[in-house]
Amino acid sequence: MSVLICAASRHGATREIALALAEALADEGLRVAVKPPEEVFDLEGYGALVLGSAVYLGHWLPSAKDLAHRIGGRLEGRAVWLFSSDPVGDPPVPAPDSAVHVKALMEATGARGHHLFGGSLARSQLGRVERVAAAALHVPDADRRDWDEIAAWAHEIACDLRSASGTETQRRRFTDV
Repeated sequence: MSVLICAASRHGATREIALALAEALADEGLRVAVKPPEEVFDLEGYGALVLGSAVYLGHWLPSAKDLAHRIGGRLEGRAVWLFSSDPVGDPPVPAPDSAVHVKALMEATGARGHHLFGGSLARSQLGRVERVAAAALHVPDADRRDWDEIAAWAHEIACDLRSASGTETQRRRFTDV
């Protein structure tokens, strides 16, 4: 099974999550490719899609939202999962239960699930407007990405794909008899 992982990342932290997911899925025996959303025009050759985005003020970046809506009607039974990277600080800002609005994206893609990972913020990488917003919200520099959590979620995805693949193989064998 080939899995395509796409992640919209403004400063690179969400892309690093995508790369960690790819490594973990490859360790599970899956073929994996990682591409930015703006480089994906079809899903030919991929049996599954993991689509994610950094979150700003509760919303995904435009390139990830655009991909979800562009391919939403053309998933042809492919398995889809979504992930977001957002909360930083201690306690997390914003609170995880209000961090991201993905209902429309879940519906557009028929995603099997959504996972919210902690994010990373380094003011030195931010533009002026972003620095002002971070200061206004009292958001500290922080890296709340949990690499074990990311690997565990990749393992869940791999198990789900193997289970679905095994079920399909059993159906074909039964039909062929």
